[in-house]
Formats: sequence, C-alpha cells, structure tokens
Amino acid sequence: MMQTRLSASRTKQTERSSWDNAAAGWDRHAALIRAWLQDATHQMLDAAQIAPDAYVLDVAAGAGDQTLDIARRVSSNGRVLANDISAAFLARASAAAARAGFANVATHCANAESLGLASAQFDAAVCRMGLMFCEKPLQALREIRATLKPHARFSALVFSAPTNNPCLTTTLAIARKYAGLAPLQYDDYFAPGSLMSLGDPEMIDNLLEQAGFASIEVKPINAPFYAPTVADYIEFLRTSASPLIELLASLDETMQQHAWDEMRTQLQMFTRESNWQGQNELLLCSASRGE
Repeated sequence: MMQTRLSASRTKQTERSSWDNAAAGWDRHAALIRAWLQDATHQMLDAAQIAPDAYVLDVAAGAGDQTLDIARRVSSNGRVLANDISAAFLARASAAAARAGFANVATHCANAESLGLASAQFDAAVCRMGLMFCEKPLQALREIRATLKPHARFSALVFSAPTNNPCLTTTLAIARKYAGLAPLQYDDYFAPGSLMSLGDPEMIDNLLEQAGFASIEVKPINAPFYAPTVADYIEFLRTSASPLIELLASLDETMQQHAWDEMRTQLQMFTRESNWQGQNELLLCSASRGE
C-alpha cells in the first residue's frame, strides 16, 4: 500500500541519524541559508525580546547560525544554550561559536519533546525552522514553556501553508513520485513532523494556547530563497534537505539523479535575470510564558 502521509513516524534514533547526515550540507551552504533567513531571524529575535545579559534557549539550533546572532545580542554577560537532537549539528554550532570568539555559548543534545532542562531558568527561547519537525509539537511547546521564567518570551519560525510554498510542494511531489508514493492531498501536508505540519496559523495559535502561553501572535513572513542558479538550489536540497533525502534514499543513483533533474527543470520557472528566487512563506509565532 502506498503511503499518503508526508512522513511516517520515525524512531528518535533514525531522526537523529538523518539530521546528523545532513549537517555537513547545511554547513557547506551556510551563506545561502543565512541570506535566506537573515531578515526572518532578526524578526524572530525581536519578537522574543532578546536583550543584553539574557540567558536564551535556542531550540533545534542546527548548525548555529542564529545562535551567533543571539550571542551578539546578549553580549558577553549573557548566555546561550544551543539545543538540537543532532550531535553533529551541535559540534558545528560549537565550532562556529569558538571561531567567532563567543565564550558564552553552550550546547545541549536532546529532542525538543524531552528537553530535560531545569524549570524557569531562561529569559527567552526561540526555535528557528525546527518546531514543525516535532511529531508531538504540543509536548515540545510545553517543554519549552517550562524552561522559561515568568513573563519570558518565546518565538519560532515555521513554514506556512503549502499554497504559499510552491518550491516545497514541487520538490516533494517529484520525490514522492520517484519513491512510488501516492500524491499528497492538501491535508496530508499537515501530517505531524513534516515540513509544513504547522503551516495553518490557527493550528499553531491553538497549540501555543494549549501549552499555556499568553499574548500569542502568528503572522506570515515572505522569505524567498535566493541562489545564483536553480542548480545551486538543487545542490543545497540534495545535501541538506533531510526530508527529500529520506524519500529518495531507497532509489539507485540513476533514479535519484532523474528525480533531482526533474526538480531542476520544474523549478527553472523561478529563474530571474540576475539569479534564482524561490518563493517561500514562513509563519512568525511569538508568545509570552505568562505568570
């Protein structure tokens, strides 16, 4: 029977291994990723009201690009704890912090759904492009809220709805076709743990409320992905996009190449005179822990 969901439930070890394998690709394309998310990241940090001397939790920190931005904001008297499920990503985040001269960055390897951190110790928390991969996002939000001091703020970035992210829907449709999986119906895009699982603003708003957060705000942000050419974007995907890599993993090299080639052809439509501009929309979610 062909699967219709975007991603099946995976063991935590499989998930961890998948992201470990993608870590090198994210590091290699750090400049592209930073250009893509820089403005949205600044808005996320503003929404969390990160200030000098603060102690900040960076959930699903990945390779730590935004971790360095947080470290700059909190200054030498502040601290940042970069959390991720992948030890390989955290090793890169730690190395990046050391190269940048930040002695105030530490790491913590754990799944966001079971952080295992002491309660009420952080002045703020953020999660950039990681919350949607949680199979149990409500549990993750409760874990995050528990780490915050009273009235501390939390903000996150996630992909918005599939209709506003044609690059994602195009690449996923092609990968699923080559993997022998059924085409996705609209509701399938919101399967727990998948790329656009939290793309409905009402859904993420309700989850934040259920987790106990207050002063909740969810708003869309336009975040186009700029690359020199469509080929550069495909190279980013094939080395860094863990969900696509997983879908194509069972195919031989020839069939995988056919899939990447078809993606490149389909996404050529976003080529402009001077570069390639892939359309993406994110949701900026922010809230207060409350009392």
